[in-house]
Amino acid sequence: MVVPSLRSTLILLIVIAFAPLQAASVSKQQADLFSKKVALVQRQGDASDRAAGTHRTSFSEDEVNSWFTYEAQPLLPSGLSQPKVTIVGDGRVAGQAIVDLDAVAKQRASGGTLDPWSYLGGRVPVNVIGILHTRDGMARFELQNADIAGVPVPKPLLQQLLSHYSRSPEHPDGVSLDGAFKLPAKIRQIEVGQGQAVIIQ
Repeated sequence: MVVPSLRSTLILLIVIAFAPLQAASVSKQQADLFSKKVALVQRQGDASDRAAGTHRTSFSEDEVNSWFTYEAQPLLPSGLSQPKVTIVGDGRVAGQAIVDLDAVAKQRASGGTLDPWSYLGGRVPVNVIGILHTRDGMARFELQNADIAGVPVPKPLLQQLLSHYSRSPEHPDGVSLDGAFKLPAKIRQIEVGQGQAVIIQ
């Protein structure tokens, strides 16, 4: 089970890192391994004694996707399902999720003929790819491409979608696509390599 202090960051990464998933192997065992590693990261972040030096914890793409498959659903916002991620490498993260656009369209649509939300609805795949920049305990996602069911979407429309699905008591307006955010558990940096990410504390 994911510890509470990491939940908001994991949900944020789920929402902003959608793009096509390469062939992956998922299993309950890998989901359990992911959960154990998250708990380890939290314990290392909680430890007051930093004399032990740098901690490096690696997460494979299959472990992440196994956790999404077996454990993530109770933590996902209503209307968002089947998240999958590809850890491309060189900082690039990609993934996909099925998103119910009806709730967003009802809230956002103005009824005008030029308003894209007047034409959007249903459960569709949303794909995003970008670069995760991390340094000195802070992170920022740099969007490169996004589409809804294969149709490219402009950044402002994607921001509206993200704002809707990332609202919380701490962030009533949702999170900003360009906004920097503090990494939890004293994480200093995340190295994104091909097929795996390494958390450095």
